[in-house]
Amino acid sequence: MKPSFSLNLYLVTDRDLSLGRSLTEIVVKAAKGGVTMVQLREKSASTRQIIQEALQIKPILKKYGIPLIINDRVDVAMAIDADGVHLGQSDMNWQMARTLLGPEKIIGLSIENVDQLTDANEADIDYIGISPVFTTPTKKELSKGLGLSGTVEIAALSKHSSVAIGGINKTNAADILSTGTNGISVVSAICSAEDPEGAAKELTGIIKQVIKQP
Repeated sequence: MKPSFSLNLYLVTDRDLSLGRSLTEIVVKAAKGGVTMVQLREKSASTRQIIQEALQIKPILKKYGIPLIINDRVDVAMAIDADGVHLGQSDMNWQMARTLLGPEKIIGLSIENVDQLTDANEADIDYIGISPVFTTPTKKELSKGLGLSGTVEIAALSKHSSVAIGGINKTNAADILSTGTNGISVVSAICSAEDPEGAAKELTGIIKQVIKQP
């Protein structure tokens, strides 16, 4: 059975932005603060290191009922039985990922422009990441952000749930949530916060004001 999930407050980890703290420490505090999904994103760590981190984080998130998503690495997701993967446009295609992972895992796909929605709308995926809304150091390969208008357009045309990604923090979260996305994805807004739990709680408060909770 596929795990239920909420895109409301989606944390993407980044060790380089965590002020010397372990990812486990960040995740524990973020979970207490109200994040609804966590993506383990490692672009430079070894496979063994990623697996070790994932195995440390997984039981923490399970305690809170928060899905663990692995960025890019389908092999790691399979090895540790993660809840799913998030794929970029240059990663493994979703068809192969679905075949390998099976029907009960969550698959997210980054969408960088409206043209990419044609295939995504017909894809057997679970959500899209609208990326990047604003330019951000974590997306160095993308030089131009979609802005609020671009986010509105993609969110409206998408047949899947969507989460906005890129340059999001407490100062612009409400505006981004008003574009029609199902949630926001943050990195430095939590990972670089002096108080990650407090930062997550503050963002959760903003989300509750904008998105009507079931």
